[in-house]
Amino acid sequence: MFLTKEEEKIYEGEYGEAKASMMRLLVAIGEVYGASKLIKPTNAHVSGVSYKTIGDVGLEFIEGLAKKNAKASIQSQLNPAGIDLKNWSKLNIPKDFAKKQIRIISAYEKIGIKALCTCTPYLIGISPRISEHIAWAESSAVVFANSVLGARTNREAATTALASAIVGRTPFYGLHLEEQRHPTHLIDVKVDLLNELDFSLLGYSIGKDLRTGIPFIRGIKGEIKNDYLKALSASIAVSSSIAMFHIDGITPESNMEEKDNLKNLEKISITNYELKKVNEELSFTNEFDTVCIGCPHCSINEIKYIAEMSMGKKFQKRFFIYTSRKVLELAKKIGYVSLIESAGGKIISDTCMVVSPLESLGIKSVLTNSCKAAYYLSSLCKLKVKLANLSECIRYAVQ
Repeated sequence: MFLTKEEEKIYEGEYGEAKASMMRLLVAIGEVYGASKLIKPTNAHVSGVSYKTIGDVGLEFIEGLAKKNAKASIQSQLNPAGIDLKNWSKLNIPKDFAKKQIRIISAYEKIGIKALCTCTPYLIGISPRISEHIAWAESSAVVFANSVLGARTNREAATTALASAIVGRTPFYGLHLEEQRHPTHLIDVKVDLLNELDFSLLGYSIGKDLRTGIPFIRGIKGEIKNDYLKALSASIAVSSSIAMFHIDGITPESNMEEKDNLKNLEKISITNYELKKVNEELSFTNEFDTVCIGCPHCSINEIKYIAEMSMGKKFQKRFFIYTSRKVLELAKKIGYVSLIESAGGKIISDTCMVVSPLESLGIKSVLTNSCKAAYYLSSLCKLKVKLANLSECIRYAVQ
């Protein structure tokens, strides 16, 4: 791999051991994947934030980097933490968990990585442009960035995204290359998609069928909202290693594909049968004690919808809504938060249902509209899960 003189100096430790170790990691990854060089990304999105997922080993690693005076070289921000950083005590989060989580956040901030703590940075102003190179580690955000925004990033691990943040480089391979962004499979959608859950089921089904590659999706009728594409991005990343999709006439790079080339792709049809099968696979109960919405984090439009649907109602179940701190503050100003809280709901920021210790709060079963949440709540948190679309979640919660 070609390294510039400055990169060689970093590699050899002239800018400190912390930066050198991160550079060596990036070079090693680049050599594995045949990268010809390193490039300069404009932004890094760092996962590996929640104490629930990284534990004491991760805490010690991040604090060790901070003690070695590692500093971010480019604009960088964090994925969700394991707690609401301002209101964790009101949510009955265990103190020991919260203290260690706060130490993780403090170490990242010392490095210079902003504690935005969201899995949807593109909803709070961090929205890279077409062909812009970034280094993102959150799988749902990676898929959204590549597919919907047209930016360029591989599915980075927590450590490689952190390395890119510190070094200001990322290996030039994979989806950073024009020739690696073309579709490999043709997906014919032969079912009407009516809401965010349908798009989530579609993504999970495609990912389960393909496992890898880049699908070109066609046949979707009606309005395709950004929130639907957010749901699709999250679920396709859960059931596969896919990091990008095209939707005919919708995503920015779909129109660049020659129609003759599409004819030669392997074809897969998605019908109502496939969506129903996924729903049955991820739903383990008909009973639930808590509703969890916001995986990925809710947009302001989703919070608006929940607020309007909550007016004059009272939730009979716990109703948790997860979003970024920035979207929460906007929702407060508009008045959505007071409406939701009047109905008995709680809007939680900085964290999400998957990486917070829900199981320690006495929660046994969850209703959600996210295939990603359903998958991880059952596998990681050992909770029973039922899937329903957003309007159904609200309706079930007030019964």
